[in-house]
Amino acid sequence: MSAFTHEFVCAVNASKDRLFTALTTESDLRKWFAEHAAVDLSEGGAFRFWGRHTLGTPKENEATQAIVKLSPPNRISFNWRLLNRDSVVTWSVYEEKGDDGALKTKLKVTHSFDSLPDGARAKEQIDDLWRLHCGNLGAWLKDGEGMLLPDFSDPNPEVRQTILINAPREKVFAALTTPEHLKQWFWAPDPQVEPRVGGRYSLGWSYEIGGKKVAGGPTKILELVPNEKLVIDWPDWRGDAAVPVQKVSWILEEAGPGKTRLTILHEGFTRASDMSDYPFGWVGFAGALKGVAEAL
Repeated sequence: MSAFTHEFVCAVNASKDRLFTALTTESDLRKWFAEHAAVDLSEGGAFRFWGRHTLGTPKENEATQAIVKLSPPNRISFNWRLLNRDSVVTWSVYEEKGDDGALKTKLKVTHSFDSLPDGARAKEQIDDLWRLHCGNLGAWLKDGEGMLLPDFSDPNPEVRQTILINAPREKVFAALTTPEHLKQWFWAPDPQVEPRVGGRYSLGWSYEIGGKKVAGGPTKILELVPNEKLVIDWPDWRGDAAVPVQKVSWILEEAGPGKTRLTILHEGFTRASDMSDYPFGWVGFAGALKGVAEAL
């Protein structure tokens, strides 16, 4: 079997030194990456992490990770026995100018395996794993809000986010079901809504993944209770028909005069890593929805 390397890059709201500290300090690692961590910051030193937030390494005696290379504050590499394969992870910290000319701090993850792990959608699992970890890292360095550390032992993983909106339920529901409003907060280029169970609910998303064109996002309404609940289907974002269709629920509760508590529940994942970067995407969409509803 041939070797496999996955790369992923994310921007964070922190200096290079702060980012490197978050990557290499036990106290930080326990906030965004692992339930438990033990670090000896030297080449050949321990870089052990384990627990419910670590894929394939729930127990301390299974945590054998060690530092392969170390170059503070720019790079750290460590080995990781993952999914029955030997692998090496390299975290590279650097700065790059953005479109506005300002320097942005970025993390490049390079995850190299001697051979691709067995199992369904192994490449996608590694990609989703780092989307999830890097999303938590970014949230931790920003303000600590919106993190979702996965429990890889959970047979029914889900994403749940709640936000308080200073608008009555009628306006929030209108923002969820009116095409013109969906354009504003859901980045929907061509939204179509038939407000009934079984009716069409499409955002008009279209993009390319791995050279394949995908019509992404939901397709239909599964449940509808005006001003109280909207449930839509959510097919695999990569367009893989073999992946079970998930569902997203929007639950609206009165939270005082003219206020709504909105809960977003995304469920139906077959494994925790499949949650990918959805936790952080839903935080962004919820914030945008709040702005639209409060302006109505």
